[in-house]
Amino acid sequence: MEAAQKIKENRPVRVRMAPSPTGALHIGTARMTLFDFLFARHMGGTFILRIEDTDPERSKTEHEIGLIEGLQWLGIDWDEGPTYENGKLGSRGNFGPYRDSERVLSHKKYIQKFLEEGKAYQCYCTKEELEARREESESRSVPFRYPGTCRNLTAPPASKTPQTIRLKMPNETITFDDMVRGKVSVEPTSLDDFAIARADGSPLYNFAVAIDDYEMEITHVIRGEDHISNTPKQIAVYRALGVEPPIFGHTPLILNLDRSKMSKRTGDTALADYREKGYLPEAIVNFLALMGWHPTDDQEILTLDELIIKFDIARVQKAGAVFDQAKLDWLNREYIKKMDVETLTHLVAPFLKAAGIEAPNMLIEKVVAAGQSRATTLEDFAEQGSFFFKLPEYEAELLVWKNMERVTVSPMLQAIETEFSTLSGDDFVKERLSSALEKLSLGRKKGEVFWPLRVALSGLAASPDPVEIMTVIGKEETIKRIKIAIKKISQ
Repeated sequence: MEAAQKIKENRPVRVRMAPSPTGALHIGTARMTLFDFLFARHMGGTFILRIEDTDPERSKTEHEIGLIEGLQWLGIDWDEGPTYENGKLGSRGNFGPYRDSERVLSHKKYIQKFLEEGKAYQCYCTKEELEARREESESRSVPFRYPGTCRNLTAPPASKTPQTIRLKMPNETITFDDMVRGKVSVEPTSLDDFAIARADGSPLYNFAVAIDDYEMEITHVIRGEDHISNTPKQIAVYRALGVEPPIFGHTPLILNLDRSKMSKRTGDTALADYREKGYLPEAIVNFLALMGWHPTDDQEILTLDELIIKFDIARVQKAGAVFDQAKLDWLNREYIKKMDVETLTHLVAPFLKAAGIEAPNMLIEKVVAAGQSRATTLEDFAEQGSFFFKLPEYEAELLVWKNMERVTVSPMLQAIETEFSTLSGDDFVKERLSSALEKLSLGRKKGEVFWPLRVALSGLAASPDPVEIMTVIGKEETIKRIKIAIKKISQ
């Protein structure tokens, strides 16, 4: 591995991420982009974003825009690549175009070069013929490999037209030093002459990506382990070009808790899902970085700048990285706790609005401060704190605590109302309210006082401390809600 890294030691580090715009930004793609970004920044190199829209039917402009906006939301920026500003797509950098579909002429130039040099050839085998051979191989429990039927043709077969263009694979073992996995070797018996272009001359993935990496002077390719099978093919393209391939590193895939591969069929996988639920970008970045990698110390809460300093590709693990939802929730709670109330209020406001809650900013800020220590996501402030803005409907029986007699609830609430009524608005603060409740609790079980008051104020069995609630909603609203409770329990 060290020998492979020395190949590029005199060249500026250039790292790329090349996602396909065929769907919403996947959490796995976001993590892989983060690793590439951290490596480039840690090495003082250049980070490039390139759009691999090699599938024209599934590639959509809206997916590209979503990808760009999602990465920007995470705080991941790139030195070269596509841009989306003021509603328009563009690009920046000196190695463009940065969309694969715009590089086709360059790809075709190399395809023609390989044909002329005898490094590639026209294949006339139809899909039906190849499928028949595949089925025959499977019937013998033998992996299918293209048998090289058209490799040495001197003339086109009668009445047949080219179906694909194939690269002549060398009859030798292809070995590369992987930055994560060490030495990887693939025997020639596992490789065949793979297609590099369709019948119309349009390039296919493994060829196009290698040409793009070559022309963009990419020095390091860091990607998921599902690309390991592609690497020998891309190295073969580099050898056909007569140049040294980049250094490769293949990271573990993200797994579910049962260690099955994370997919769209097994829960939320789109980054937007977590953004819409109110997870903070800082927490997600922190969480993604720790899936499959860890620093030399035990620090778990790391800012993006700290991650850049600490990131070492050699510390990426080989085993699958488990997506631990509980860990993400914990991290998000920690980031919410540390955030200043003013900033947090600004972030919470859209979630309140989406829930149909409109209130003065001063009240919202108080609600945020009261719920900050308990919230897991920004959405929680709307879901768990809606009672601050509007008392929900609840049954009178909820006011009765454990074995408390129902007939004693109303007198207790009346005593509480009387006690609080004597306080002025300015005295409606935590210390005075706590003192008043302690006075009412003398000779009683604490729950006999606090339970009916909590329910009267929130309409819920589980809510913040009633003193916290009262300091937020104020004296007038507190007395109003207690009177509603008295009326309910007295009916």
